[in-house]
Amino acid sequence: MAVKKSMAAGEPDAAHARPIHVIETLVVADAALGSVEAEWDAERAVTALYGTHYRPLVRLAAMLVRDVATAEEVVQDSFVAMHASWRRLRDTDKALSYLRQSVVNRSRSVLRHRVVVDRNAPKPPPLAPSAEQGAMTELERSAVVSALRRLPARQREALVLRYYADLSEAQIASTMGISRGAVKSHTARGMSSLRTVLEMEV
Repeated sequence: MAVKKSMAAGEPDAAHARPIHVIETLVVADAALGSVEAEWDAERAVTALYGTHYRPLVRLAAMLVRDVATAEEVVQDSFVAMHASWRRLRDTDKALSYLRQSVVNRSRSVLRHRVVVDRNAPKPPPLAPSAEQGAMTELERSAVVSALRRLPARQREALVLRYYADLSEAQIASTMGISRGAVKSHTARGMSSLRTVLEMEV
């Protein structure tokens, strides 16, 4: 009724009115991964981000938690959390940064939980290795990866984000929730410790 009344009064019709379905453009800038463009809608935007960044984020998480299956859960949970809070994101251009930070934080939670479990419960019997676990086993045979596992958590995170994910100091600081100065400190100490461990294994 209101629409008919407006048209009768000579007001602009629907073709000139502000569209109800507003289309926004989400551009996630990342030199290594390119950009993602999606409709301003949680379902489509998160789906587009998932298709582009899921695998790199799983590889990142796997380097931190040392388990592909757990890494996949961490990344999936991060996407679910972002989907739920999509409308509340302060800056949608930082969606990828949000995801990385979520992955790192959830990886930390996994590692803390493992410490508690190891202290209070017997280890379960080993399961038959999957193809993904076999691939990770091959990766873990690398001397560098083996040495990384011996580093303190923050040093390992800084090195993985810098040399594996190829992030800048500013991006690493945002992802880890620390200052750029702290990133430099963790990276320098991590590299020093890594060299020491590798030299001992030679």
